[in-house]
Amino acid sequence: MHLTPLMRTILYRGSFRISKSTSKTLMTTPRKMQEVLEDLKGNPYYDKYAAKISKLQKEDPTQFTSRVEVIAKKTTKIEAPKQRQYSQLLHPKEKIPEPVQIKQEPLEKIMKTELIKDKSAEEITDIWEKYHIQKDYCIAATIPAADFAKLNENSEKFPTFLFALPRSQGYEFIMCQFAQNSVHFTPLLYYQVHKENAPECLTITHYVEFKDNKGIVLMRGEYDKNVIDAREAQCLANQLQLYYVQEEPERKKLLETFNLKPDEFKHMDLIKQVESISLT
Repeated sequence: MHLTPLMRTILYRGSFRISKSTSKTLMTTPRKMQEVLEDLKGNPYYDKYAAKISKLQKEDPTQFTSRVEVIAKKTTKIEAPKQRQYSQLLHPKEKIPEPVQIKQEPLEKIMKTELIKDKSAEEITDIWEKYHIQKDYCIAATIPAADFAKLNENSEKFPTFLFALPRSQGYEFIMCQFAQNSVHFTPLLYYQVHKENAPECLTITHYVEFKDNKGIVLMRGEYDKNVIDAREAQCLANQLQLYYVQEEPERKKLLETFNLKPDEFKHMDLIKQVESISLT
């Protein structure tokens, strides 16, 4: 992502997570007990909580063991992360030499358009949604052509924005940037470390093959399961629609301020917006 100096200033001015309360808990990755303990030591917040962790382990080993086991059990149904979590910060995506011509992935790569081109918009919508129900780490939707036109128009005016993603312990800021018919999302923390080479946690692609003759645009979002889950990916997609499609004065003002007057942008205004609406 390429940002102006003023925008970089405002991004760094805000922390990547704002807590809903003054109490905080240590986040660990779901593995076997020994692996969880090893992961704790690699967590960037470990030093801050090391004394409390050690005290609990010594004074009440049963409770300590129970807590670790709960963490492990919560993800026994989830595939083990592949070199992710905080260690991902050490592995940026491959640097692409500039200038680069971004190629739009055709819908044909996902499904045979020849088989559905004669169907109605409603039938295509039904096929698209059913096709993605069984797909892992993916969200999908059908967008009216008129809404896509608004999204496109606003993305040209406001190519970059910041979303507040609700987490169990507060909010995490997620950056988004438009590139043709795609929208790339990356955690602010990742951007602060890797700049334009920061790995995405969600990439939304809009397929316009049926925009003119059917009046619909097919949307597909692929997310990194080690950074966000399906509900969080949907939350980001919903926020994208709220800010870039719906006409709401306060949200429009935030878009304008972030892109045109970044030195006046206030991160807490995003939090207020999230807390005033339901996004999932």
